[in-house]
Amino acid sequence: MKDLTDAVAAVAVALLVRYAIVDPPGPSSPWPAWAAWPVAAVVSAPIAFRRRRPRAALVLACATATVTTMAGAVAAGAIWLSFAPTVLVLYLVAATASIAWSATGLAVCLLAMVTAVLTFYAQVFPGLAPPATPSEIPPAWPIEIGTITVLLTVSWTAGAVVRWKRETTARLVRHLADAAVTDERRRIARELHDVIGHSMSLIAVKATVANHVAEARPQEARAALAVIEQTSRSTLVEIHRVLDLLRADGEPQQAELPAPGMADLPELAAHARSAGVEVDLTVREGAALPAAVAVSVYRIVQQALTNVVTHVGPTRCSVTVDVDGREAVIEVVDDGPRHGRPPRADRAVRGGHGLIGMRERVRMYRGTFSAGPRPEGGFQVSARLPYAPDRITA
Repeated sequence: MKDLTDAVAAVAVALLVRYAIVDPPGPSSPWPAWAAWPVAAVVSAPIAFRRRRPRAALVLACATATVTTMAGAVAAGAIWLSFAPTVLVLYLVAATASIAWSATGLAVCLLAMVTAVLTFYAQVFPGLAPPATPSEIPPAWPIEIGTITVLLTVSWTAGAVVRWKRETTARLVRHLADAAVTDERRRIARELHDVIGHSMSLIAVKATVANHVAEARPQEARAALAVIEQTSRSTLVEIHRVLDLLRADGEPQQAELPAPGMADLPELAAHARSAGVEVDLTVREGAALPAAVAVSVYRIVQQALTNVVTHVGPTRCSVTVDVDGREAVIEVVDDGPRHGRPPRADRAVRGGHGLIGMRERVRMYRGTFSAGPRPEGGFQVSARLPYAPDRITA
């Protein structure tokens, strides 16, 4: 389609050039009238293939316009029409080639044009017969040179601006793509941290129990091993679900697994109880949650319980999740370690990756998050996730 458009433009410019040669505003060309057709065709031909070979088309357009002007085959007072193909081709070169190449092309074209026009008016124009009807604007080389210079400069500038916009858009697209990849990597890393951190903490606790009671209380050791087995299996399922996000399009995937949500909170509490934490879970769900918010609520509760299991050990913990249709409020409070054992020092120092992950999840919804020790002892995690009810998806 573009080639057809260029061919039509070449024909239209050829007709204009031929008309200007036959009926010029100044003295007629000394060449025979029939020569106007081949001259117009040769001058306009580069337009037809400017998209296929833009640089070669520019060289040919500038060369033919320069030669025909110096030979006197063009119209006095309308020499700019002979350089019209050069103007059109130069625009495409400036829009596709490097700035250095297109600027060099512009400079060479201007130099060739000035030489051709000055040669025409110095050697050809004095020998031409005066026109039958004098033009209101008599032919003059300053007007010819000024007109063509303006056309070439505007054409090059427009092409350069188009090229700059394309490059800027391409850089922006690459930047957005890189940012999307980075965000996706962070999300996957956060998911893996939550899944593996919670499971490995529970497995470590139960493995320690099994190791200590293996000989004295084998039944309790087998129960601990059963918890480790169940936790390992569920963790593998979740890891496969997360890693499926990394698969390239077209690669075989496992059946899509449902993302965890509010209905899975009791199972989280049960896992924590099996690790020796007395969990009191309260869920007040006054409205349905969007799937993405439900996953965030689950992960925040999961990470908070993981921190209790890992840093405090056997203790009492209350988990409250309150959903009212506009926001989800989460509060996880533990009583601190029993038997006077101090909690691990790194729990409140910069929060670790767990608290950072929870804070990032809350930040996605422009909510509020706080975590720290309580004056009466223990640790408290509070999060508020506002959301739009009209964005709830099935």
